[in-house]
Amino acid sequence: MNQNGDTSVHQGQLTHFDEHGRATMVDISNKEVTYRVATARVLIDMLQSTREQVEQRLLKKGDVLLVAELAASMGAKKTPDLIPLCHPIPLTSVQVAHHFLDRQGERATLEFQVTVSAHYRTGIEMEALTACSVAALTVYDMCKAIDRGMVIRDLQVVHKSGGKSGTFNVPMASTD
Repeated sequence: MNQNGDTSVHQGQLTHFDEHGRATMVDISNKEVTYRVATARVLIDMLQSTREQVEQRLLKKGDVLLVAELAASMGAKKTPDLIPLCHPIPLTSVQVAHHFLDRQGERATLEFQVTVSAHYRTGIEMEALTACSVAALTVYDMCKAIDRGMVIRDLQVVHKSGGKSGTFNVPMASTD
């Protein structure tokens, strides 16, 4: 929700195009430095048998959850190397959390949530989204030998604060 109580996804205009329609990095030199926080989440659906092997650390490639946490941190820091026009932002914190949601028959769902923070002139949502993406891709890579049917879904920003647009929260929907 922003300062006006608006939780809509679309606000404002596209900023990465100039008056001729060319892609350009936004000039942030005149923006105020503020404390910014962004949280993103992603879900990974897998077989219950895969969940059990992940939880018991039985996979040959190693501790899936630990490696995915490290990958998330690396992903957040490498965002400007991966996403064109993203500013290199000096992050002050990357916090990674994960847990399995309630059992759903033969399927299990693993949720990653990543919160990043920085004192900077532009938003850090892309860093949170990239961190979640890289964590999910790491889980897929490490588990694909036993479960090629995994599904990565529902990647989204769930919280953002700082900057002139204020605070934005997405109500958490059912993950069924």
